[in-house]
Amino acid sequence: MNSLFSFLQTFFTLFIELTVLFIFISFLVSWLQQTVTEDRINRILHRPNKWSSYLYGTGLGALTPFCSCSTIPILAGLLSSGAPFGPSMSFLIASPLLNPIIVTLMGTLLGWKLTLYYVIIVGIFSILTGVVWEALGLKSSVKNVTVRKNSLSSKHQNTSKWKVALQDAWSFFYPLLPYLAIGVFIGAFIYDFIPQDFIVKYAGGDKPWTIPIASLIGIPMYIRAEAILPIGGALVSKGMGIGTVIALLIGGAGASIPEVILLSKLFKRKLVVAFVISILIVAISTGLIVQIIL
Repeated sequence: MNSLFSFLQTFFTLFIELTVLFIFISFLVSWLQQTVTEDRINRILHRPNKWSSYLYGTGLGALTPFCSCSTIPILAGLLSSGAPFGPSMSFLIASPLLNPIIVTLMGTLLGWKLTLYYVIIVGIFSILTGVVWEALGLKSSVKNVTVRKNSLSSKHQNTSKWKVALQDAWSFFYPLLPYLAIGVFIGAFIYDFIPQDFIVKYAGGDKPWTIPIASLIGIPMYIRAEAILPIGGALVSKGMGIGTVIALLIGGAGASIPEVILLSKLFKRKLVVAFVISILIVAISTGLIVQIIL
């Protein structure tokens, strides 16, 4: 009975805390997105200093959609309107991996020191990916796609930003509610019922081979950050290597199968393959670096 009570207490406490955080951050991001529109992103990416364009692309990616799939329409619009290729690719990598939801949940569940390292490392990799792809001439692997403009301002021109932000916060949260609930449930179960020795034996921090395996597992499993982070927090508390959790998160959030399918409509096969390989490199490298540092 004590274990069951502890489990229920852990579940409801964590679920309520993450729900409040999710809705608040969703509201804030929606309000920012109404200000930082696609046209404004395009103008910002056209910088006189080419290197600053990559930095802006990565930074703006961190302010935009929550999942990898929702990044593709914006990317298509940017490329269709003539945005520079390299910074747009930095935007593509950063958007699903550095969005405020992931950063906030990671800071709450895994600690802000780890989150700072994560943001810095993934940000650097996002910039480098854009630079390398540009240098390799992969721009020629972008298909000719024409996108019809449909800005947020025209869609909600008679509605206040605050009301739109409230509506968006709920519309963002509602579809993800089952993932969050399942993630918190599994995390609470692991925390209260799974022996620590079992986790340490098979996925402890001293087993670096689990990091590349976790990266490969993350892509086909399509694990949402909202689900894996509560689970990851519990696994880390039981002794799993933090690098393994980070690699699983990046693999699942950065290169999900639905995103790869959508990208195949925008990119030729060569660039799609480069994208998947790049995400795997980012996942494995970030996991190893974090594991070594922490």
